[in-house]
Amino acid sequence: IDLVCNKGAGSMLLEKPARMEQIVRASAPLLSCALTLKTRMGYYDNKKVAHDIIPKMKNWGLAGMTLHGRSRQQRYSRSADWAYVKECADKSPIQLIGNGDIFSYHDYAENVENSGVATCMIARGALIKPWIFTEIKEKRDWDISATERLDMLKEFCAFGLEHWGSDARGVASVRRFLLEWLSFLCRYVPVGLLEVLPVGIHQRPPSYVGRNDLETLLSSNQAEDWVKISTMLLGPPPENFTFQPKHKSNAYSKESEAGAEQLDYGEVQG
Repeated sequence: IDLVCNKGAGSMLLEKPARMEQIVRASAPLLSCALTLKTRMGYYDNKKVAHDIIPKMKNWGLAGMTLHGRSRQQRYSRSADWAYVKECADKSPIQLIGNGDIFSYHDYAENVENSGVATCMIARGALIKPWIFTEIKEKRDWDISATERLDMLKEFCAFGLEHWGSDARGVASVRRFLLEWLSFLCRYVPVGLLEVLPVGIHQRPPSYVGRNDLETLLSSNQAEDWVKISTMLLGPPPENFTFQPKHKSNAYSKESEAGAEQLDYGEVQG
Protein backbone atom coordinates (compact mmCIF):
# COMPACT_ATOMS: atom_id res chain seq x y z
CA ILE A 1 0.00 0.00 0.00
CA ASP A 2 2.80 2.42 0.87
CA LEU A 3 4.54 1.73 -2.44
CA VAL A 4 1.33 2.51 -4.34
CA CYS A 5 0.64 5.73 -2.42
CA ASN A 6 4.25 6.88 -2.69
CA LYS A 7 3.82 6.80 -6.46
CA GLY A 8 0.80 9.09 -6.24
CA ALA A 9 -1.75 6.32 -6.81
CA GLY A 10 -4.26 4.57 -4.55
CA SER A 11 -5.71 6.73 -1.80
CA MET A 12 -3.18 9.49 -2.62
CA LEU A 13 -5.51 10.31 -5.52
CA LEU A 14 -7.86 11.80 -2.92
CA GLU A 15 -5.33 14.64 -2.77
CA LYS A 16 -5.37 14.84 -6.58
CA PRO A 17 -9.03 14.75 -7.65
CA ALA A 18 -8.23 16.08 -11.11
CA ARG A 19 -5.98 13.08 -11.68
CA MET A 20 -8.70 10.77 -10.37
CA GLU A 21 -11.14 12.34 -12.84
CA GLN A 22 -8.73 11.80 -15.73
CA ILE A 23 -8.37 8.11 -14.88
CA VAL A 24 -12.13 7.57 -14.62
CA ARG A 25 -12.92 9.48 -17.83
CA ALA A 26 -10.23 7.57 -19.72
CA SER A 27 -11.29 4.15 -18.38
CA ALA A 28 -15.09 4.27 -18.54
CA PRO A 29 -15.48 4.34 -22.37
CA LEU A 30 -13.09 1.40 -22.79
CA LEU A 31 -15.04 -1.05 -20.64
CA SER A 32 -17.85 -3.37 -21.64
CA CYS A 33 -19.17 -3.21 -18.07
CA ALA A 34 -19.98 -0.46 -15.59
CA LEU A 35 -17.00 1.25 -13.95
CA THR A 36 -16.87 1.48 -10.16
CA LEU A 37 -14.16 2.46 -7.70
CA LYS A 38 -13.36 2.20 -4.01
CA THR A 39 -11.86 4.96 -1.91
CA ARG A 40 -11.61 6.30 1.63
CA MET A 41 -12.91 9.43 3.35
CA GLY A 42 -9.66 11.23 2.69
CA TYR A 43 -5.93 10.76 2.87
CA TYR A 44 -5.42 12.62 6.14
CA ASP A 45 -7.37 12.26 9.39
CA ASN A 46 -8.21 15.96 9.56
CA LYS A 47 -9.11 16.36 5.89
CA LYS A 48 -12.18 14.47 4.71
CA VAL A 49 -12.73 15.12 1.01
CA ALA A 50 -14.96 12.30 -0.28
CA HIS A 51 -18.15 14.36 0.20
CA ASP A 52 -16.79 16.98 -2.20
CA ILE A 53 -15.66 14.49 -4.85
CA ILE A 54 -18.56 12.01 -4.90
CA PRO A 55 -21.24 14.40 -6.32
CA LYS A 56 -19.01 14.93 -9.41
CA MET A 57 -18.42 11.26 -10.18
CA LYS A 58 -21.53 10.61 -12.26
CA ASN A 59 -20.42 13.19 -14.81
CA TRP A 60 -17.04 11.49 -14.97
CA GLY A 61 -18.71 8.26 -16.14
CA LEU A 62 -18.69 6.34 -12.88
CA ALA A 63 -21.62 3.98 -12.24
CA GLY A 64 -21.05 3.36 -8.54
CA MET A 65 -18.47 3.53 -5.78
CA THR A 66 -17.49 1.99 -2.46
CA LEU A 67 -16.60 4.28 0.43
CA HIS A 68 -14.47 3.01 3.31
CA GLY A 69 -15.31 5.05 6.39
CA ARG A 70 -11.68 5.69 7.31
CA SER A 71 -8.83 7.91 6.16
CA ARG A 72 -5.69 6.41 4.74
CA GLN A 73 -3.65 7.89 7.58
CA GLN A 74 -5.98 6.21 10.07
CA ARG A 75 -5.47 2.76 8.54
CA TYR A 76 -7.36 0.31 10.80
CA SER A 77 -7.11 2.32 14.01
CA ARG A 78 -10.45 3.45 15.46
CA SER A 79 -13.85 2.47 14.16
CA ALA A 80 -15.16 3.25 10.70
CA ASP A 81 -17.17 6.49 10.49
CA TRP A 82 -20.58 5.37 9.25
CA ALA A 83 -22.10 8.77 10.00
CA TYR A 84 -19.79 10.20 7.35
CA VAL A 85 -20.65 7.34 4.98
CA LYS A 86 -24.33 8.28 5.39
CA GLU A 87 -23.54 11.95 4.74
CA CYS A 88 -21.84 10.99 1.49
CA ALA A 89 -24.64 8.59 0.50
CA ASP A 90 -27.15 11.43 0.87
CA LYS A 91 -25.13 13.53 -1.61
CA SER A 92 -24.25 10.76 -4.05
CA PRO A 93 -25.88 10.75 -7.52
CA ILE A 94 -24.61 7.18 -8.05
CA GLN A 95 -24.98 3.98 -6.05
CA LEU A 96 -22.76 4.12 -3.00
CA ILE A 97 -21.57 1.00 -1.17
CA GLY A 98 -20.45 1.37 2.44
CA ASN A 99 -17.40 -0.34 3.90
CA GLY A 100 -15.90 -0.69 7.35
CA ASP A 101 -16.22 -2.90 10.44
CA ILE A 102 -19.20 -5.04 9.39
CA PHE A 103 -18.68 -8.09 11.61
CA SER A 104 -22.20 -9.40 12.26
CA TYR A 105 -25.77 -9.01 11.11
CA HIS A 106 -26.19 -6.53 13.97
CA ASP A 107 -23.55 -4.27 12.34
CA TYR A 108 -25.25 -4.71 8.99
CA ALA A 109 -28.66 -3.76 10.35
CA GLU A 110 -27.34 -0.75 12.29
CA ASN A 111 -25.03 0.69 9.65
CA VAL A 112 -26.16 -0.50 6.25
CA GLU A 113 -29.92 -0.55 6.57
CA ASN A 114 -29.99 2.91 8.13
CA SER A 115 -27.33 4.74 6.14
CA GLY A 116 -28.84 5.13 2.69
CA VAL A 117 -26.16 3.01 1.00
CA ALA A 118 -27.02 0.44 -1.66
CA THR A 119 -25.27 -2.34 0.26
CA CYS A 120 -21.92 -2.95 1.92
CA MET A 121 -18.51 -4.39 1.16
CA ILE A 122 -17.18 -6.82 3.77
CA ALA A 123 -13.43 -7.39 3.93
CA ARG A 124 -11.74 -8.33 7.23
CA GLY A 125 -15.06 -9.50 8.66
CA ALA A 126 -15.28 -12.13 5.91
CA LEU A 127 -11.69 -13.24 6.48
CA ILE A 128 -12.35 -13.76 10.19
CA LYS A 129 -15.90 -15.11 9.76
CA PRO A 130 -16.51 -16.44 6.23
CA TRP A 131 -20.01 -17.41 7.38
CA ILE A 132 -20.93 -13.78 8.07
CA PHE A 133 -22.99 -13.70 4.87
CA THR A 134 -25.17 -16.53 6.17
CA GLU A 135 -25.59 -14.64 9.46
CA ILE A 136 -26.70 -11.50 7.60
CA LYS A 137 -29.07 -13.40 5.31
CA GLU A 138 -30.65 -15.33 8.18
CA LYS A 139 -30.37 -12.48 10.74
CA ARG A 140 -28.76 -14.58 13.43
CA ASP A 141 -25.54 -15.24 15.32
CA TRP A 142 -24.22 -18.61 14.19
CA ASP A 143 -22.51 -20.67 16.88
CA ILE A 144 -20.53 -22.57 14.28
CA SER A 145 -18.67 -25.62 15.58
CA ALA A 146 -14.93 -26.18 15.34
CA THR A 147 -15.57 -29.21 13.13
CA GLU A 148 -17.60 -27.11 10.69
CA ARG A 149 -14.81 -24.55 10.60
CA LEU A 150 -12.23 -27.26 9.92
CA ASP A 151 -14.40 -28.55 7.07
CA MET A 152 -14.20 -25.08 5.50
CA LEU A 153 -10.42 -25.26 5.69
CA LYS A 154 -10.43 -28.72 4.10
CA GLU A 155 -12.55 -27.40 1.24
CA PHE A 156 -10.22 -24.39 0.86
CA CYS A 157 -7.20 -26.71 0.60
CA ALA A 158 -8.97 -28.95 -1.92
CA PHE A 159 -9.72 -25.97 -4.15
CA GLY A 160 -6.16 -24.73 -3.73
CA LEU A 161 -4.61 -28.06 -4.72
CA GLU A 162 -6.93 -28.25 -7.71
CA HIS A 163 -5.79 -24.80 -8.81
CA TRP A 164 -2.05 -24.88 -8.02
CA GLY A 165 -1.47 -28.62 -8.26
CA SER A 166 -0.51 -31.22 -5.70
CA ASP A 167 3.22 -31.19 -6.36
CA ALA A 168 5.63 -29.62 -3.84
CA ARG A 169 5.28 -26.18 -5.38
CA GLY A 170 1.48 -26.36 -5.42
CA VAL A 171 1.30 -27.54 -1.81
CA ALA A 172 3.63 -24.70 -0.78
CA SER A 173 1.34 -22.16 -2.43
CA VAL A 174 -1.76 -23.57 -0.76
CA ARG A 175 0.02 -23.63 2.61
CA ARG A 176 1.10 -20.01 2.28
CA PHE A 177 -2.41 -18.75 1.55
CA LEU A 178 -3.90 -21.03 4.21
CA LEU A 179 -1.52 -19.66 6.85
CA GLU A 180 -2.30 -16.06 5.87
CA TRP A 181 -5.99 -16.85 6.26
CA LEU A 182 -5.46 -18.57 9.61
CA SER A 183 -3.84 -15.36 10.88
CA PHE A 184 -7.31 -13.81 10.52
CA LEU A 185 -9.47 -16.82 11.42
CA CYS A 186 -7.90 -17.13 14.86
CA ARG A 187 -9.57 -13.88 15.91
CA TYR A 188 -13.02 -15.46 15.91
CA VAL A 189 -14.45 -16.19 19.35
CA PRO A 190 -17.25 -18.79 19.32
CA VAL A 191 -20.66 -17.30 20.05
CA GLY A 192 -21.38 -20.04 22.56
CA LEU A 193 -18.54 -18.82 24.80
CA LEU A 194 -19.68 -15.20 24.99
CA GLU A 195 -21.89 -13.44 27.52
CA VAL A 196 -22.16 -10.23 25.48
CA LEU A 197 -23.34 -9.85 21.86
CA PRO A 198 -22.69 -8.40 19.38
CA VAL A 199 -18.89 -8.32 19.27
CA GLY A 200 -17.05 -5.53 17.44
CA ILE A 201 -14.25 -6.30 15.02
CA HIS A 202 -11.80 -4.21 17.06
CA GLN A 203 -12.52 -5.90 20.37
CA ARG A 204 -9.64 -8.08 21.49
CA PRO A 205 -10.68 -11.12 23.53
CA PRO A 206 -8.78 -12.44 26.52
CA SER A 207 -7.15 -15.85 26.19
CA TYR A 208 -9.64 -18.67 26.56
CA VAL A 209 -9.98 -22.44 26.36
CA GLY A 210 -12.44 -23.73 23.79
CA ARG A 211 -15.11 -26.34 24.24
CA ASN A 212 -12.79 -28.94 22.75
CA ASP A 213 -9.13 -29.18 21.74
CA LEU A 214 -9.80 -28.27 18.11
CA GLU A 215 -11.69 -25.10 19.06
CA THR A 216 -8.80 -24.11 21.33
CA LEU A 217 -6.27 -24.77 18.55
CA LEU A 218 -8.24 -22.69 16.05
CA SER A 219 -8.20 -19.77 18.50
CA SER A 220 -4.42 -19.68 18.85
CA ASN A 221 -2.64 -16.55 17.67
CA GLN A 222 0.70 -18.37 17.52
CA ALA A 223 2.18 -19.00 14.07
CA GLU A 224 3.47 -22.41 15.10
CA ASP A 225 -0.12 -23.51 15.81
CA TRP A 226 -1.22 -22.29 12.38
CA VAL A 227 1.57 -24.39 10.89
CA LYS A 228 0.28 -27.33 12.94
CA ILE A 229 -3.18 -26.88 11.44
CA SER A 230 -1.65 -26.72 7.95
CA THR A 231 0.13 -29.99 8.70
CA MET A 232 -3.20 -31.63 9.55
CA LEU A 233 -4.52 -30.62 6.13
CA LEU A 234 -1.49 -30.65 3.83
CA GLY A 235 1.11 -32.81 5.54
CA PRO A 236 4.33 -31.64 7.18
CA PRO A 237 6.07 -28.52 5.85
CA PRO A 238 9.73 -28.48 4.78
CA GLU A 239 12.33 -28.72 7.53
CA ASN A 240 12.99 -25.45 9.41
CA PHE A 241 9.82 -23.91 7.91
CA THR A 242 8.62 -20.70 9.59
CA PHE A 243 5.78 -18.31 8.88
CA GLN A 244 5.26 -14.59 9.43
CA PRO A 245 1.95 -12.96 8.38
CA LYS A 246 2.36 -10.69 5.39
CA HIS A 247 -0.45 -8.26 6.15
CA LYS A 248 -0.72 -6.06 9.23
CA SER A 249 -4.48 -5.80 8.73
CA ASN A 250 -4.86 -9.14 10.53
CA ALA A 251 -3.71 -7.43 13.74
CA TYR A 252 -5.66 -5.43 16.30
CA SER A 253 -5.51 -1.64 16.58
CA LYS A 254 -3.02 -0.13 19.00
CA GLU A 255 -5.87 0.93 21.26
CA SER A 256 -7.09 -2.67 21.42
CA GLU A 257 -3.60 -4.02 22.01
CA ALA A 258 -3.38 -1.73 25.02
CA GLY A 259 -6.49 -3.42 26.41
CA ALA A 260 -8.87 -0.50 25.92
CA GLU A 261 -11.56 -2.67 24.34
CA GLN A 262 -10.81 -6.06 25.81
CA LEU A 263 -13.37 -5.90 28.62
CA ASP A 264 -16.24 -5.19 26.24
CA TYR A 265 -16.44 -8.93 25.52
CA GLY A 266 -17.80 -9.59 28.98
CA GLU A 267 -16.63 -12.87 30.44
CA VAL A 268 -15.51 -15.53 27.99
CA GLN A 269 -16.57 -18.89 29.27
CA GLY A 270 -14.25 -21.78 28.62
